[in-house]
Amino acid sequence: MSFIEEFTPRHLKLTVESPAFWRVTFDNPPVNVIGPQLMSELKTLLTELENNDTVNVVVFDSADPDFFLAHYDLAASPADAEALPSPTGYPAWVDITVRISKLAAVTISAIRGIARGAGSEFALATDMRFASLEKAVLGQMEVGFAAVAGGGAGGRLPALVGRGRAFEILLGGNDYDGALAEKYGYVNRAIPDAEFDAFVTAYARRAAGWNHQALTEIKSFVNKYTRLPDAEFPLHSDAFWSAAARTEFQTTAARLFDKGLQQRTPLEYHLGDDIATIAQA
Repeated sequence: MSFIEEFTPRHLKLTVESPAFWRVTFDNPPVNVIGPQLMSELKTLLTELENNDTVNVVVFDSADPDFFLAHYDLAASPADAEALPSPTGYPAWVDITVRISKLAAVTISAIRGIARGAGSEFALATDMRFASLEKAVLGQMEVGFAAVAGGGAGGRLPALVGRGRAFEILLGGNDYDGALAEKYGYVNRAIPDAEFDAFVTAYARRAAGWNHQALTEIKSFVNKYTRLPDAEFPLHSDAFWSAAARTEFQTTAARLFDKGLQQRTPLEYHLGDDIATIAQA
C-alpha cells in the first residue's frame, strides 16, 4: 500500500494534484490551532517528503477561510508534543519548522485568514508565502505573553523584512494585513482574494513542472546564503518554554482563555490588537 493510501490524517487533508504537486489543507476546528495531533500528522508527512524524489511543490492552505493557523495550542500539554518522534533531536515545533525549511520540494504557504505566533512561524519556514489581500493576517504576538517567539521567527524575519522591521513586528505584537505584509516583505505578494486560488495554483503547477534536480540545487544555494544554522533554532524554543513557566505568561494566558482564546470569538479575530490591553491590565 502506498503512502497516499495509508496516510489518513484527521487535522489536515492531503490532495495529490499531480505526482509533482501536492496540496496540504489544514482543517482543525474551531480555529486551526497547532496541537500535538496536527504536529504528529505533519511529522509523518515530512518523513515521506524527505524521502520522496517526485514531489516538486507542496502548497499549504486552510479549509477555514478565516484562519490559516491561529497559533500554538496553549491548552495542550507540551509533554504530548515533545513525546513525538524528532529526527533532528530538536524540540517538537523546531523539529517541524527546521525540516520544512530543508525539504527538497518547494514549499508555499497560501495564507487566507489568520497566521499568528506559530502559524506565522510555519509560514516563515516555508520557501514562499502568498497572501490573500483582503483575508490574510500575520503577526507574532508572543511579546504580549512576556515571551520570545519559540519557533524561530526572530531568526527568519530579519532576512525577509530587515532588522528594523523585524523588531517592529516582534516587539509590537501587532497584526499585519496582506497589503502591509507584502510591503514589508513578510509575504512574497498579496493577491486579491477573488484571484488568490487561481494565482497560487497556477504558480505551483508551473514550478512543479521543472526538473526536480534543478529545483533542489536552486534551493540548496539560496538556503546556503540565507538560512541560519539549524542549531540556532532550539535556543528560541528553550526561551519560549522558560517564559511559559513564569507567572506573567500564565496570568496572561488565563485572562485570554477567559475571553475566548482558541474559540471562534472576537478575541481570536483581533488578538493582535487586544492582547496589549489584556496583558497590561
